[in-house]
Amino acid sequence: MSAPEKLQELLKNMPTKPGVYLMKDSQGEVIYVGKAINLRHRVRSYFHNSVSHPKVVRLVQRIEDIEFIITGSELEALILEMTLIKRHRPKYNVRLKDDKRYPYVKVHWATDYPKVTVTRRMKLEDGSRYFGPYTSAWAVHQTLDLLRKSFPYLTCNRNVSGEDERACLYYEIKLCGGPCIGAVSRDEYRATITGLMDFLSGRSEQVVSALQARMMAAADELDFEKAAQFRDQLAAIERVVEKQKVVSLTRTDQDVIAFARQDNDACAQIFFIRGGKLIGREHFVLDGTEDEEPGTIMAEFVKQFYDEATYVPPEVLLPEQIAEAKVIERWLAERRGNKVTLKVPRRGQKRELVEMAAENATETLATLRAQWKADRSRHVEALAELQEALELPAPPGRIECYDISTTQGTATTGSMVVFVQGTPYKRDYRRFSVRDVDRPDDFASMRQVLTRRFKRWRDSQEAESRSAAWAILPDLLIVDGGKGQLSVAVEVLSAFGLLGRVPVVGLAKQREELFQPGRPKSVLLPRRSQGLYLIQRVRDEAHRFAISYHRQRRGKAGIASILDAVPGIGPKRRTSLLKAFGSIQKIRNASIDEVAAVPGIPRRVAEAVKEQLG
Repeated sequence: MSAPEKLQELLKNMPTKPGVYLMKDSQGEVIYVGKAINLRHRVRSYFHNSVSHPKVVRLVQRIEDIEFIITGSELEALILEMTLIKRHRPKYNVRLKDDKRYPYVKVHWATDYPKVTVTRRMKLEDGSRYFGPYTSAWAVHQTLDLLRKSFPYLTCNRNVSGEDERACLYYEIKLCGGPCIGAVSRDEYRATITGLMDFLSGRSEQVVSALQARMMAAADELDFEKAAQFRDQLAAIERVVEKQKVVSLTRTDQDVIAFARQDNDACAQIFFIRGGKLIGREHFVLDGTEDEEPGTIMAEFVKQFYDEATYVPPEVLLPEQIAEAKVIERWLAERRGNKVTLKVPRRGQKRELVEMAAENATETLATLRAQWKADRSRHVEALAELQEALELPAPPGRIECYDISTTQGTATTGSMVVFVQGTPYKRDYRRFSVRDVDRPDDFASMRQVLTRRFKRWRDSQEAESRSAAWAILPDLLIVDGGKGQLSVAVEVLSAFGLLGRVPVVGLAKQREELFQPGRPKSVLLPRRSQGLYLIQRVRDEAHRFAISYHRQRRGKAGIASILDAVPGIGPKRRTSLLKAFGSIQKIRNASIDEVAAVPGIPRRVAEAVKEQLG
């Protein structure tokens, strides 16, 4: 399979050094990212006439351009390759399915009284400790709710001084130690959070021993109330520990990974073994596995999972060898800080663990496929119902819905959400900051949002660009509102010559009526129909997306207005203060000297800031 002429020169001059290559299609979209010790040899191998691998054949047929980045070593190439796959999510790479970030437990350890929260973004430079990733936010919250009975932790935003007059309800129901009122000291509270972190790390026996020692010490000091608290915490912990299964007598830390696949679907299962106990498991769905070798799938999963994981054990058990095991071991060792071994056990207890993980992966994939089949059936039914009820030429495969959010005409925002084949297509979601509409006017705001959306469609056609969010017209356009908003949509579509080409409806909130241009009567979908459920989901998602952006803009405007009211503070000084402290609350807590230490802030201005913020 020879390369197109325009690629021949590029392949001829490609360097023989290690690096990463990015293959692009005719629209300039990255469709594959790979790494190589020798870039020229590796990339040219795709175009050999002897290549017959179905996936490679399909890939090569779409390649229009190739970029490369030289690195200093194969290890650097591996790290860069993972970063680029995460950024571009290329169609032909094996990758974790979910676009969203996975949830982590975050312990705000850098503060005197650390809070415990759930987050989807790790900021390692902020001094916090992270645990995860987990695949289910619901399961994370459930785990924390259970552990909070043993390790009462803060969730509020109070500035803890130990001198508050009253504690909140969580203290009364024994879900917070009450550091705000001095019920526990700083050191006692941090000891509790240390226990929580140890437990999340799988060191449950150490936690139990420490709590038992504290309980006995409290009893020796005749502080029976505190001893009873430790006793209750131990009882709660033991209920959790009972669910943890002893699977290894070696008391080591291991991860066990296996995967299953059927047709074009694949699911990886990972068991977390800490101190010989199975403390948890997670499954991850994979994309891009069609026609791939098992070793390639496993290698890609290991790289992508541990790039996000907060802990790397000394041993990872796999069902089979992977081609780049040595360089992956070196990378994992750098992440861990000492040696990491990728092992393929052939017999014994370790082999049984791998087989157990594979069996779980198979069962999980079967359950997921049944769910996906049921969902697809409901989506097909919903789209068919909409086609019939709205007299559309075909089921609306791509639905776009628009909503406006405002508070008395300030920080007005618009949202565009996209559903493809009945499911959210979040990469095409867009937000709009509505400009030059000072008073509450939803019609003018909707007109501006739709005009900007279809102007970008027109620009994309003229520029022969194919950014999907703008270039593809919807099969059904929904505006949140009744006849008034519908008339605005009709006006905009007419201006762009799209009326009749793009079906449009207005969705009235009260009775969830659908209004169409030229039809005097509204359409009322049956109360329990799949079509109505889909319309409600689309509308609610547009509303949620608009409100979240509106709150974000309103919050920024609030911060700006507070600081702008201070004499001597303009945009530049406001930015310097927020960059230095991060929030209004931290500026409020800072001393005059600390505020005056910010570059560009004179002492008189610092005094004015403190006086204004109180």
